[in-house]
Amino acid sequence: MPTSNNYFHLHLVSDSTGETLITVARAVAAQYANVTPVEHVYPLVRSQKQLDRVLDEIEEAPGIVLFTLLEKDLVARLEDKCKQINVPSLSIIGPVMQLFEAYLGAATTGRVGAQHVLNAEYFKRIDALNYTMIHDDGQHVEGLDDADVVLVGVSRTSKTPTSIYLANRGIRTANVPLVPGIPVPSQLETLTRPLVVSLHATPERLIQIRQNRLLSMGAESGSGSGSDTYTDRQSVTEEVAFARKLSAKHDWPLLDVTRRSIEETAAAIMKLYTDRQRNRPSE
Repeated sequence: MPTSNNYFHLHLVSDSTGETLITVARAVAAQYANVTPVEHVYPLVRSQKQLDRVLDEIEEAPGIVLFTLLEKDLVARLEDKCKQINVPSLSIIGPVMQLFEAYLGAATTGRVGAQHVLNAEYFKRIDALNYTMIHDDGQHVEGLDDADVVLVGVSRTSKTPTSIYLANRGIRTANVPLVPGIPVPSQLETLTRPLVVSLHATPERLIQIRQNRLLSMGAESGSGSGSDTYTDRQSVTEEVAFARKLSAKHDWPLLDVTRRSIEETAAAIMKLYTDRQRNRPSE
């Protein structure tokens, strides 16, 4: 394997944004713990001139080449160059498109960036993002009933990034912090339409994240600024117990995010949401 110092070059060539390539490449690269890819991302490659620059860089730093190009001339030229300099190349969407064509009995339109057109689904995502930003961290609780999903949890349970991820999937998401000693908004306790999900983590994990946050903000534990209780084990344990008790009282589903990535948490919430929508009687 032509690697040096446990890294290898990974060239991602796309005629669109490159998001598909990046997602697939990182998912596969994550399976190889002992080597790290050096990513070279080339989005919006739609002309021979643009491809020339890409080919020059591939030749300077040979490695794996993955691409999502629809223009046949560009594909042929890229593949020929890769064979010439003896580097592996693979079309990520080519085999999938062939499968679709064989099953559907119809050729593709060859429309570059077709998944990014400004259709109804796109504007639904934009609307969800706008809603989520306005209803972040317990803001504008009077509009909670307009949410699809409401996330609750103590501080540092990844409510905001998970909300934004869900919004990017078109799910209007609000989030409300649970703080011992501060009454829960009455609007939250009376919700019936949105799915309310309680995010929680172990006290150890919360303390670790909170300490890192304080360090990044330049604060020091024990400074008397309120950081004492924020990272104190007994206080954090009581916070977690308070949140779990409140969730049980309202029958909110609990989701442990201790060892989950944002993507995994969002996937679990989307499954809960989909199941709920499927089982809900039609109005």
